[in-house]
Amino acid sequence: MVHGGSEGQVAYPPVSRWLARSGPATPSQLSYVTNKNCNGGATASIIPFVPIGTAFHARTLALCESLNYREWSGYYAVSAYETRHEHEYNAIRNAAALVDISPLFKYRVSGPDATRLVDRVITRDVRQMSVGQVWYTPWCDEYGKVIDDGTVARLEEQTYRWTAADPSLRWFRQNAAGLRVEIEDISEPIAALALQGPTSARVLRASARADIESLRYFRVTSGRIGRVAVDISRTGYTGDLGYEIWMPAESAIEVWDTLMQEGRPFGIRPAGMLALDVARVEAGLLLIDVDFNSSRKALVDAQKYTPFEMGLGRLVTIDKAPFVGRQALAEERRRGPSRMVVGLELDWTEVEALYERFALAPVAPSTASRLHVPVMRDRQQVGRATTTAWSPTLKRLLALATIDAPFFVGGTRLEVEVTVEAVRQYVGATVVKTPFFNPPRKTATPPE
Repeated sequence: MVHGGSEGQVAYPPVSRWLARSGPATPSQLSYVTNKNCNGGATASIIPFVPIGTAFHARTLALCESLNYREWSGYYAVSAYETRHEHEYNAIRNAAALVDISPLFKYRVSGPDATRLVDRVITRDVRQMSVGQVWYTPWCDEYGKVIDDGTVARLEEQTYRWTAADPSLRWFRQNAAGLRVEIEDISEPIAALALQGPTSARVLRASARADIESLRYFRVTSGRIGRVAVDISRTGYTGDLGYEIWMPAESAIEVWDTLMQEGRPFGIRPAGMLALDVARVEAGLLLIDVDFNSSRKALVDAQKYTPFEMGLGRLVTIDKAPFVGRQALAEERRRGPSRMVVGLELDWTEVEALYERFALAPVAPSTASRLHVPVMRDRQQVGRATTTAWSPTLKRLLALATIDAPFFVGGTRLEVEVTVEAVRQYVGATVVKTPFFNPPRKTATPPE
């Protein structure tokens, strides 16, 4: 890529996705202009990309009063529809929230050896996976370091839909060498919505022709919403009762309109990334590039994580067919991880006392903070908090943190850095089990 002056034409479509499909680009394959430099010469200038709208953009743009967006994998993603996200968070926890998750990378894996490929890449034993089941799973490089995490849905005996946070097509194809398998990038033709919250099942009962009553946690079924054929999985990123709906992008608006219309009696509301970020912390769910790093992006080994360090050891099956990273993970399981991502509950009484010292009223943060801060034990740093959030539901100040052994054991008392009036202070915190919020309705069948 060539970078020049501030003026230039946007490379289109978004380069991050284009390169994921096509590999390295040449200047003739990208839109670019020449700019005059200070000596009168011409310099090539390519702006990598600007976001574009998802298949739902016509609706989300009209509803986004705040005009508060962020970039997500080359697409516009609403941060908050209103100037503050509290109503959206309340919909997640007390009604139904509709979240556009179309920017996820999505792949369809099929063919006689599809199961062999999936089993070769992920850390879980696909032989134990039934048709109609969805798994959350990490996948690793040859050193047992996590490349990415996502969900794999077994749609048919030899057909899977695989989601990822980062582009993964090349990695999947590299591992498919010698196998009779087709890997299709369906990121753009398939749109997706997350319908989350305690009334989400009622919304689907009213709007979908599908078997919602018997759809169990982490299972997928097919049906119709309006005239559109959809897949509905009982999955989500909020730790609550919820569903994810997968549909052709060209029919996305009809699905959105039907859900919003039929969901009105159940308090449905569109929700953005800020509300989702608080909910996922309450659920103890990790976010790539925040709570852990992909091994492909890490600058040094210390930035890489294994599944055991992420607290996902339960998702590693060593005694299955060979898979990428197996030997390294077997060795780590024998010796134990040197650190782990855990939950922390900060002592709010100490937070109040800290603010009182400055004659200030304590302020509960309204958004999740992704600022990494030190975690201490006896004046020695033993880790760092990667996401901190106030839980409106639990009325607790929570954090996800990477903590060194042996201090990641539940009940351990630590201290977390808190800054008040530009002065760094420390407040007590306790290692606690995640998820912080885990309502029975999340897994109840039939749903409430």
